[in-house]
Amino acid sequence: MLNKLKNNYFLLVSTFLILYFFFNLISGQRGLISYFEKKQILYDLKKQELTKISQINDLDFKNSLLSDNLDLDYVEILIREKFLFGKKNETIYIIKNNDTEN
Repeated sequence: MLNKLKNNYFLLVSTFLILYFFFNLISGQRGLISYFEKKQILYDLKKQELTKISQINDLDFKNSLLSDNLDLDYVEILIREKFLFGKKNETIYIIKNNDTEN
């Protein structure tokens, strides 16, 4: 048995190395499965970055409207939204969503 093992030593070592590299290629830390997981994380982070950039741009625009030169139309919109303020003889309706599942 030992003599047979000595004769097939190269075959056993090469088989072990091939199996080792194959499993690491598929499921290792830098393997194929890990690559797809990291690719999905990158996609999610890029999407979050775009939403944050759009929020920053929106806030910059709103901030510029409230600078030294006040935009009175924008101030009126803010007062109407925040304080439910209306003009004389104007009716304000508040619509609430009652989305309750049974």
